Amino acid sequence: MNALKAIQERRSIKHFDPSHTMDESEIQTLMEHTLLSPTSFNMQNWRFILVTDSERKERIKNAAWGQSQIADASLTIVLCADLHAHEQAERYWAKAPKNAQEMIIPMIHQFYEDKPQLQHDEALRSIGIAGQTIMLAAKAMDYDSCPMIGFDPQKVAEIIQLPENHIIGMIIPVGKALKPAGPRSGPMPMNEICFKEHF
Repeated sequence: MNALKAIQERRSIKHFDPSHTMDESEIQTLMEHTLLSPTSFNMQNWRFILVTDSERKERIKNAAWGQSQIADASLTIVLCADLHAHEQAERYWAKAPKNAQEMIIPMIHQFYEDKPQLQHDEALRSIGIAGQTIMLAAKAMDYDSCPMIGFDPQKVAEIIQLPENHIIGMIIPVGKALKPAGPRSGPMPMNEICFKEHF
């Protein structure tokens, strides 16, 4: 499936086949493509919790007010980010030429250090980009998905043992749809959303 078709066909699915299992090679393929998502300064600040255990999915479902797609999907991905990823800049540029390291690494520290709001905003930007990659890659692999923010982040953090200085951005269940999504309500007119050069 080409990218434009995946964009057109991706829908938020609420009803997944609970009997379907994704094999490890499919999950590996999905996540290998997800890790190609861009991040600022190549920080790779996202962290992904891949939940396939039925008991843990059920606990996350309970923290999401009983939304069944979390437990019924083949794979439930909790998208998180490390707010302090900038502190490990040397890791992300270890294979770069020395002159690039000497230029970029200090810039990363300077740009993010002591700026908690920027660290938080960057984390959510990275999660958002990776989330869209997951959904489009899943669709290209003939799977469906559903981006979710309807959950108690504190409870989910306890369930996945979220480390300090990390946040959860969203949850994306991935699996085989039992029912298609309803008809699209339709986008707003393009001329109300897209402007040339300025508002």
